[in-house]
Amino acid sequence: MAFFDCHFFSETLGVSASMHVILPQQTTRQIGMEAQAVKEKHPTLYLLHGLSDDHTIWMRRTSIERYAAEYGLAVVMPAVNRSFYTDMAHGYKYWTFISEELPALARSFFPLSEKREDTFAAGLSMGGYGAIKLALSCPDQFAAGASLSGAVDVVSLANERDPVEFGNMFGDLDQIQGSRNDLFHLAEELVHLEGPRPKLYQCCGTEDFLYEGNVRFREHCRSLNLELTYEEEPGTHEWGYWDRKIQSVLKWLPIR
Repeated sequence: MAFFDCHFFSETLGVSASMHVILPQQTTRQIGMEAQAVKEKHPTLYLLHGLSDDHTIWMRRTSIERYAAEYGLAVVMPAVNRSFYTDMAHGYKYWTFISEELPALARSFFPLSEKREDTFAAGLSMGGYGAIKLALSCPDQFAAGASLSGAVDVVSLANERDPVEFGNMFGDLDQIQGSRNDLFHLAEELVHLEGPRPKLYQCCGTEDFLYEGNVRFREHCRSLNLELTYEEEPGTHEWGYWDRKIQSVLKWLPIR
């Protein structure tokens, strides 16, 4: 695998932005790594960070580079600060950045496939919310979305956490439910749309403080007959769990 520390200007944000990118590399002499044959344009996973992290965290806390090599998968890891992957009420337009500008820029910089069937999103905690939001909002662009310990019930979470910070991100907290930032609402909208539906994956530790919200979202998706793979096991909100489960996500992805 090749690793890139990429810094670029975002027209959407109006400031310089950052991402880590790993790309498949076919080698014959590298010790301890096995890689799939390199394709002309690579299937791509947009791998999203959590609330207290940045674009470096997946490379620092997991072996994502080694795991992705086995699948010939490119991985794009952008920084979005404490934005909850939204066009913030008082801040930057991170949803527009992550859903529109970033994929276009990444494909202009690197040999990444433009095909829906080769494009996936995953993330942990806040990033799990972002990944499912991408899959549900852009089903014509993403074939799959995976949430690891995701903050998927943002309506409940916003009412439990710091109202000032969540107000800066979402605006009026009473207006989140039924909006484009409500995953429950997006799931309901998806079932009424014609066209492809993304595969969904969701996991959460049973001792995680986000567990109850994950159960609510699981039951909601099941009631809508969405294609959801759900896994739970003992675990908390920590990197040992996410390092294990990102391997499950890669096995689950419909990589051609």
